[in-house]
Amino acid sequence: MTESVQFGSKIINFQVCFSNRKTLGITITPDMDVLVKAPDETSIEKIKEKVIKKAPWIIKQQNYFLGFFPKAPERQYVSGETHLYLGRQYRLKITDSKKNEVKYKGRFIEICTLKKEKAGSLLNKWYKERAKIKFGELAEPLIERFKKYNVEPKSLYVQEMNSRWGSCTSKGKIILNPELIKAPRPCIEYVIVHELCHLVHPNHNQKFIELQQKEMPDWQKWKEKLEKLMA
Repeated sequence: MTESVQFGSKIINFQVCFSNRKTLGITITPDMDVLVKAPDETSIEKIKEKVIKKAPWIIKQQNYFLGFFPKAPERQYVSGETHLYLGRQYRLKITDSKKNEVKYKGRFIEICTLKKEKAGSLLNKWYKERAKIKFGELAEPLIERFKKYNVEPKSLYVQEMNSRWGSCTSKGKIILNPELIKAPRPCIEYVIVHELCHLVHPNHNQKFIELQQKEMPDWQKWKEKLEKLMA
């Protein structure tokens, strides 16, 4: 059976296997899966308590194995290279043009410029512009839905972040990472729902988890897809 616990901002998923043993043991596989072997009749509550207690060690072990995963090749921003947009792969097409612009059609993202070395910065600028438009479109119905909890974000802001997909400030401003524009729509919606839940419950307590589950029952599926896609 599969269970999960919240430790800070991180969800730890784990598999439980019951057997005729006296002690509870936790193992981290090279694929970063968390396996819990527990004595028969051990309650899930007790198992979760143990996993939370061992969470720092679990995360440390997962990070260790992560170091052996293949790193994504450094981007060259040349014709034929593939890049993500809203979860789909597009091939780059670099075109000589006096006008610097980026557009997409069919399965291509076309970068028009005379200075090929500018292709990367032009594409990243385009991603950020698209993020501002698309995030607003996706957030609007979700924000309306959360008004039943008497909450509404002060603003929706796009800002580059090194290690977070989104955040919610104490003043009610929701910040989203423009890198999210590369992910499928449900992944983006998951991050928005997560931050909207913080307007209701600032901390990752049980009430927060229950609200997130209520508003997006399949949130864990899209969280995992986001992490795998953007690793």
